[in-house]
Amino acid sequence: MNQKGNISIHTENIFPIIKKWLYSDKDIFIRELISNGCDAVNKYKKLISLGEIEGNKEEKYKINVSIDKVNSTLIFEDNGIGMTEEEVNKYINQVAFSGAEDFFNTYKDKMNEENDIIGHFGLGFYSSFMVSKKVQIDTLSYKEDAVPVRWVSEGGTEFEIMESDSKATRGTTITLFLEEDSKEFLEEYTVRDIIDKYCSFLPVEIYLNTNNEEEVKEENNEDQNNEVIELTPINDTYPLWLKSPKDCTDEEYKEFYRKVFKTFDEPLFWIHLNVDYPFNLKGILYFPKLKNEFELVEGKVKLYNNQVFIADNIKEVVPEFLLLLKGVIDCPDLPLNVSRSFLQNDKDVSKISKHIVKKVADKLKSLSKNEKENYEKFWDDIQVFIKFGCLKDEGFYDKIKECILFKTINSEYVTLNDYLEKCKEKHENKVFYATNEEQQSQYIKLFKDYDLDAVVLDTTIDNHFISMIEFKNQGVKFNRIDADLSDVLKNEDNEENKEQRTDIENLFKDAVGERIKTYSVESLKSEDTSAIILVSEQSRRMAEMKSQFAGMDFGMSFEEEKTLVINDNSSIIKKLVSLNEDESKKDKISLICNQIADMALLANKELDSKQLDDFIKRNNQLMNMIISL
Repeated sequence: MNQKGNISIHTENIFPIIKKWLYSDKDIFIRELISNGCDAVNKYKKLISLGEIEGNKEEKYKINVSIDKVNSTLIFEDNGIGMTEEEVNKYINQVAFSGAEDFFNTYKDKMNEENDIIGHFGLGFYSSFMVSKKVQIDTLSYKEDAVPVRWVSEGGTEFEIMESDSKATRGTTITLFLEEDSKEFLEEYTVRDIIDKYCSFLPVEIYLNTNNEEEVKEENNEDQNNEVIELTPINDTYPLWLKSPKDCTDEEYKEFYRKVFKTFDEPLFWIHLNVDYPFNLKGILYFPKLKNEFELVEGKVKLYNNQVFIADNIKEVVPEFLLLLKGVIDCPDLPLNVSRSFLQNDKDVSKISKHIVKKVADKLKSLSKNEKENYEKFWDDIQVFIKFGCLKDEGFYDKIKECILFKTINSEYVTLNDYLEKCKEKHENKVFYATNEEQQSQYIKLFKDYDLDAVVLDTTIDNHFISMIEFKNQGVKFNRIDADLSDVLKNEDNEENKEQRTDIENLFKDAVGERIKTYSVESLKSEDTSAIILVSEQSRRMAEMKSQFAGMDFGMSFEEEKTLVINDNSSIIKKLVSLNEDESKKDKISLICNQIADMALLANKELDSKQLDDFIKRNNQLMNMIISL
C-alpha cells in the first residue's frame, strides 16, 4: 500500500497567500473539518436509510474533537462513512486540493476587498494546513474487508499513503500537528468558543476532549468514586427553528433567545419563519427589549446554511433595518462563498429577503389587530425599528402603515387616521407634536387648556420619519407644539381689543427689539402665562438640517423664525399696560418686558451664553428693585 507523491497544485505559493488572506479568520479550519465529519456521518446514515447497508440501531453517531497539549495536536474523529485507499487518492489528493486551487483562482482578485467573500467556504480539508506543519489522516471505510489507510503530508505539497496501524473502527481521524504560531488552538476555551460560534447547531453530536490528565479528571471523566462520567455534547443537534411553530412553547422561545444571545433579558415577541416552497427558509427573529433607543444601533441576526454558521448581519440577505433585531435564519438555498455584490444581484436572494420582510410585516399586523393592548405596550420599544424600516423600505411601509401608532400627550395610542379624525374640526390635516414633554410642558398645558391633543415624537429618527409621512400623505402637515398656533389661539376681536393689543405689541417691540422677529397678542386661557414663543415649523426644520450638515455652505442663512405671543389675560401684562403712561417707569417696564421675553425663550429652548448672561443681570436688577421697595 505504501505510496508517495506530490500534490498537483499549479498556482505558485497558493498556501502562503491564502493563509495570509484569511489570517484573521483562520479558525474556520475547525468549522470545515467538523462539517466534513458531519457530512461523513450523514452519508453513512443515508446508505442505511436506502437499505444499501445494515446499520446498528443502537449506534451513537458523533464527532470527537480532542486537544493534546503534550504533543501539540488537535484531533478530529468521526464514525461516519470512512474512506478506502482509492477514495483517499480521489477525495484528498485530487478533489480537496483542486478545490483549494479553484477557491484561490476564483477569489484571488477579491483578496484585497475586506469582508467581501461571505463565509470563506470551499477550502474544506485544505484549511487544516493554515495552522499545521503536518496533517495525518487515519480512516477505515464501512465497506466489508476494508483496510485502514493512513495519509500524511507535511507542508501541503507532498504526501505519503500507507496502511494505518491505529484505526480499527469505521470512520476518519484527522490529526493536526500545529505550527508554533497556532498554539492558541490547544486552549480548551478557545476551541470551545469556535465550535460554539460555527457548529453549535450541527445535526451530529460534537464532544470536546482534553488529553491532559489533570483537565480530563477535573472536567469530565471521573468523580470522587472513580466512576466514569459520560461526556455531554456541546452542540444542539435539533435547534428550535427546525421545529414546527405549533410545537414550540413560549418558554422554549425565550430560553433559546437567552442561550443564543447570552442574555438574561426576555424578548418582547418573536417571528418563527418556516418555509419549504419556493425556497427553503427557517428561522426565528426576536424583537429585543430595549433600555433606550441607542441600543438599536445594531442587533445580531445569525445566518446559517444547513445548521452551519455563515456570518452575522449579512444585509444582502436580511434587509438592513431587520438587522436591528436579533435572530437566526437558516437558508440551505443560499449560495456559499460568494461576494456580497453577487448576493445583491441574485434574484433568489432578493426573493428570500422580500419574504422575510413580508413575514415581519404580517406579524406586526397580526399583533396590531388581534393583540392591540400588548401591541401598544410594545410600541415604545419597537417604534424606532418600525420607523427606520419604513424609511429604508417603501414596501415595508406600504404593508404596515395602518399599524403605525402615535403616543399622545394624554398617554393614549392612536393611528394617524385616528388623530386626524379626532382633530379635524379644530385643525384639519395638521398633526401637532411634542419632542420633549418636560421642556415643552408649558405648551402641553396650553394644549390641554384648549382641549387639544398632540402626539409625542421624541426619538432621533422622527424628523426624517415625519417628512416621509407628509410625502406619503399629501396635505397632512406636522407642526411642533410650539409652532404656528394662530388657528388655535384665534379670538373674536372688537375695535377696543385691537387697539389695546396694538399698544401691547408696540410696547414689547420697543423694549425687546429685533432679537425676536415677530410679535402678536392673544388672550390665552391661563392667566399664569405672560408670554410664549412660537417657532415657524419650516424655519426650524431648515435650521436643524443646517446644524446636521455643519460646515457646509448653503448659500443662505437658516435661522428659526420666532414669534413672541403675549398674553393680554396675564395680570403682569395688564399691570404693564397701566404703568406704560408713566414716563418715570419706562426703564422698569423695558426691563420687565425683556425678562418676560427671555422667560418665554427659556421655556422654549436653552438660552445662548449672551442671552443667559443678560437674563441673569436683569434678574439681579429686579431683585434689587424688590429689596428697595
